[in-house]
Amino acid sequence: MPSSDLVAIVGPALAAGLMLALVHAPLGMEVLRRGIIFVDLAVAQIAGLGLVGAAIWLHEPSPWAMQAVALACALAAGLIFQRIERALPRVQEALIGVSFVLAASLAILLLANHVRGDEAMRHLLSGEMLFVTWGDVARHAPIYALITAAWFAAPALRRGIGFYVLFALAVTSSVQLAGVYVVFASLILPALAAVQARRPYRTAWLCGICAVPSGIAAAVLADAPAGPMLVVSYTLVAGCFALFFALWQAFRREG
Repeated sequence: MPSSDLVAIVGPALAAGLMLALVHAPLGMEVLRRGIIFVDLAVAQIAGLGLVGAAIWLHEPSPWAMQAVALACALAAGLIFQRIERALPRVQEALIGVSFVLAASLAILLLANHVRGDEAMRHLLSGEMLFVTWGDVARHAPIYALITAAWFAAPALRRGIGFYVLFALAVTSSVQLAGVYVVFASLILPALAAVQARRPYRTAWLCGICAVPSGIAAAVLADAPAGPMLVVSYTLVAGCFALFFALWQAFRREG
């Protein structure tokens, strides 16, 4: 493949992956702190269900129409999960898991008789990062910038319903760019890697910054799907970080 074509493919995928990594790190740490690990899977899948419904029922919907439908579904899910967190904390993880399975099942049913149903379902779950364009990056970048600015400029928004609104905004864009699996991996694995770190944000960001280029490069070299390769890359990098911190703490205790 000519170098110019390679840059045109890898460039947008790399930019999109790094945007996800930088925005998802603090969100994932908050998810881990709240103990609602599977909320990202559920909200991503519900946003994906909105995308599937919009693609089937709307005639040639624009990207913004797709975004609006997916965001409405994700926000509705966020509002429901926030009420569950307050009213039924003991069973919230179970209800979140049920929501994920239900949304996934409804998406499969909607796509069952679709001409390209299998392809659409695979795209929803594992994404097509190497088919992301600079136009896609430009369309979603302001949303990620807004989320990041709100997260650090107004910490009060991290509490209550504000967290779920920001989370729904992020996941709605991310599931379109990368698929459900990468959304989950980029939220949870860097957060897990940073649990024992003195500077958790920096550690989570560094984990994502290492995982994204490694995963995309491996996908290109192996001619493999980028989404699953990114999940593998996130897992390996996060595992290395966690092992390093465990060994470092053991060394300090012995010292």
